[in-house]
Amino acid sequence: MLVTVFGGSGFLGRHVVRALAKSHYRIRAAVRRPELAGHLQPLGRVGQIHAVQANVRHPASVEAAVRDADIVINLVGILFERSRQRFASVQAAGAGNVARAAAQIGARMIHVSALGADKQSRSRYACTKAEGEEAVLAAVPGATIFRPSIVFGPEDDFFNRFGAMARISPVLPLVGGGRTKFQPVFAGDVAAAIAKAADGQAKAGTIYELGGPEIRTFRELMEFVLATTERRRLLVRLPFAVARLQAFFLQFLPKPPLTPDQVELLKRDNVVSPQAVEEARTLAGLGIDPAAFEAIVPTYLWRFRTTGQFRRRPA
Repeated sequence: MLVTVFGGSGFLGRHVVRALAKSHYRIRAAVRRPELAGHLQPLGRVGQIHAVQANVRHPASVEAAVRDADIVINLVGILFERSRQRFASVQAAGAGNVARAAAQIGARMIHVSALGADKQSRSRYACTKAEGEEAVLAAVPGATIFRPSIVFGPEDDFFNRFGAMARISPVLPLVGGGRTKFQPVFAGDVAAAIAKAADGQAKAGTIYELGGPEIRTFRELMEFVLATTERRRLLVRLPFAVARLQAFFLQFLPKPPLTPDQVELLKRDNVVSPQAVEEARTLAGLGIDPAAFEAIVPTYLWRFRTTGQFRRRPA
């Protein structure tokens, strides 16, 4: 069977491609820059993985990328806006383009959204994620949708970001006092859930919420980063109003550490709902035992220690 994976060369995409390759699917990675997707080739057998050019904002390229596919997977999302990469065009309209192309050829559809997706949210990220889900289900009512909490893994943009920040900054900000709750989920577990959906083991027309085995506050996660990187830094509470003001200026950096939209996101907990647990719309419901972040994050966050992979001897 042929699977087209939009966003297959990204952080989560690499794990998804690897999981699908192990299940012996033929994989077409639809990416904006195919020449930069060579790292996908070793994840499968010779000829099993092929990268093609596609941009979810351009329906013609999307239709070409899904041609003859049995399953279509959309992983595309952005954390901040730049140039033509806008939340509305990528996460809402783009998701709709992929779903309509899948519907035209009768392919099954798997879409990755995010916990916190909400059309009523003041966050454009969360709002357009919800609009994307709506567009997908309108085109393919039997689509399977996954909403992960913050995803961690060797190339993640959460633990690595704060590990790097702790290396150069004497303080780490706790936006909103650091009380926001998260349920970090391993990228490999999210990929396993997507592979199960491809195998037909997930319910059609269902939204799954994916979280790890532990819920932690933002403060607790920052304390974990400092303990793992063996650095002593001051944790400073930053009221939302002050954080938003700082984020207004930071958002113009090439890769902003914080944007006003992300400040808005931090006002709500990012955890799996009790209803999803009750209805088995979780990793456990798919037969997956999620990995704890404490067991995996230290295997890559060590590079931010002054001693590297070696632990500092106790005094």
